[in-house]
Amino acid sequence: MKLLFLTPGTGSYYCGVCMRDNALAKELCRMGHDAVLLPLYLPLTLDEAAASPDSPVFFGGLNVYLQQQFPWFRQAPRWMDRLLDHPRVLKFLGRFSGMTRGAEIGALTLSMLCGEEGAQCRELDKLVEWLRDVEKPDAIWLSTALMVGVARRIREELRIPVFCSLQGEDSFLDGLPEPWRSKCWTEMGVRVSELDGTVAPSAFFGRLMSSRLGLGEHAVRVIPNGIGLEGYEASPRRSTRPVVGYLARLMPGKGLGSVVDAFLELHRRGRVPDARLVCVGTMIESDATCVEEQKRKLRGAGLEHRAEFEANVSRERKIELLRGFSLLSVPALYGEAFGLYLLEAMACGVPVIQPRTAAFTEIVNETGGGILVEDASPEALAEAWEALLLEPARADALGRAGLHAVQRDYSMRAMAERFVAFAKERMATRR
Repeated sequence: MKLLFLTPGTGSYYCGVCMRDNALAKELCRMGHDAVLLPLYLPLTLDEAAASPDSPVFFGGLNVYLQQQFPWFRQAPRWMDRLLDHPRVLKFLGRFSGMTRGAEIGALTLSMLCGEEGAQCRELDKLVEWLRDVEKPDAIWLSTALMVGVARRIREELRIPVFCSLQGEDSFLDGLPEPWRSKCWTEMGVRVSELDGTVAPSAFFGRLMSSRLGLGEHAVRVIPNGIGLEGYEASPRRSTRPVVGYLARLMPGKGLGSVVDAFLELHRRGRVPDARLVCVGTMIESDATCVEEQKRKLRGAGLEHRAEFEANVSRERKIELLRGFSLLSVPALYGEAFGLYLLEAMACGVPVIQPRTAAFTEIVNETGGGILVEDASPEALAEAWEALLLEPARADALGRAGLHAVQRDYSMRAMAERFVAFAKERMATRR
């Protein structure tokens, strides 16, 4: 079976969805399928070799923006499109990703969701031509419903099924100003209802998005995310000192401030005086203010020498740092759809301590690899950290449980097999 994945490129920083899709495409190829990963907007930035290094970028970010802002640009010659879609241009543009805000990004998002009726319909023409004349896939997977505007035209002209993975759309759309927020939710609901199948990484997020998109109760299938276990083999936790770890984007929404506040509280309590804090993750220019604020808090408490921050690390360095954690805690402030970082920690035998919210509850319960706290306040987190750091036997038992669960149920092979089974089931029904 030939599957083509459309995934949003970031151009300059690591993205969990991109890395998941890349690992999934590679695993499918190892299983004997033909899987192609095609970036939209900007080139992919990955922490491992690309599954499809020669794939072109469609809906190039600069073309998309200019066609939105200047109607006359929608009739520009194709040679100009190719120039603006040059990899070097898009890579440079990636340095400024995230700078478009407010009504401007709201109007652009709605236009993209409208697909053949939007300002970027010419970009859709190019994608459909390429799919028809070059790749000719058996099915298309969209890595996020924010791309669903391309589906109607693909299904009508190519007569192939289009599937979609849901993850994180709610926080993005809810951040848009009105009237764009409501219009985008409505358009996305209509477009998703036309697809051949939709999956979510957790039961929590499947229920949430089914409700918000106006889908049926059983319209969304749950297929948990998985991780590629290469590099994690024979690498159990080997921390010899108490280290609290954080692995996620270095931003407020992921709970970075809460982690630092809890670390200050842990030291105030005084029972684990040698504890250290290590914060690792993606960081873009707009995150620098948040990181500096956390460093100021640590300096003010005289604890800057006990904390370190590492941004945009390689896969190898990430695994090395994980192996040094005594526990991992990422108390995201919004309804996290999954939390791939939990699997990454568990793959190194590191127990996790998470708030009993969103997808965290089912992941921790299903793996047995951590502890859930009812209150995500710094005081509650510090108390839970302290208890586990002072009971290493329990920490080891939780770490072993999480490690075995990831190897058994959350590997990329397990995820790929579920994807293929779901696609074949829906394709058979479609005939």
